This record gives sequence, structure tokens and C-alpha cells, in this order.
Amino acid sequence: MNPYILVFLGGGAGSLLRYATGRLMPATLLGTSFPTPILVVNVVASFVLGAVMGWVLSRAVGDDLRLLLGVGFCGGLSTFSSFSNDTVVLLQSNRPGAALINIGLNVSLCLLASAGGLWLGQKTA
Repeated sequence: MNPYILVFLGGGAGSLLRYATGRLMPATLLGTSFPTPILVVNVVASFVLGAVMGWVLSRAVGDDLRLLLGVGFCGGLSTFSSFSNDTVVLLQSNRPGAALINIGLNVSLCLLASAGGLWLGQKTA
């Protein structure tokens, strides 16, 4: 099947699931406000991507499943899954320093980008 169609279909399904989770799950944890739906989809997407990549890499199969579920579905559900997978691969490759740098850069740069985007969005509103 066309790889673009596979990514499109998987991404659409992942995005819909992320949206539905946010609408249906209360954003509380231990009685306080907490982005529980995002935490849940990030963990689920990380697990699914790990499972898909582990399955694909351990077998001589085509790229369709990786594109549909790994790139499309997990990418639509959460890009955090890709970050998590990259970090695990670095650790498994005996590169703990690179894994720590990956963690630090992803977390700090994404937080800065979110804060900057929020600031800019509030200033232009």
C-alpha cells in the first residue's frame, strides 16, 4: 500500500483517539488538576511504538506496519512516543550520555517552545 496513505490513516486514528481521551477522561490525579489524558496517551503511544518497533525489528517483515502504527498512529497519538523510543535505543546502544542529552534537550526545549508559543499567542490575541 502507498506509504503516505498508511501514515495518513494511522495518524488520523491516533489523533482521534488522543482527542477522545481528552474529552472522556477527567483531567485530575489524586483529586488535583493534572493533565492525566495527555499522560495516558503519551504512555500508551510509547508502549505501542515500542511494541511495534520490537515486533518489526525482530522479524523480516515489510514496512507497512511500522508506517501505519509506528509513524502514523503513534505520531498522531503522541510524538512523545518517538522521543521515548529514541531514548531507549540510545540506552540499548550503550550510549547513556547521549540518552541523557536527548532527555534534557527534548524536555527543556519543548518546555521553552511551549512557554514561548503561549507567550506569543497571548501577545498576538
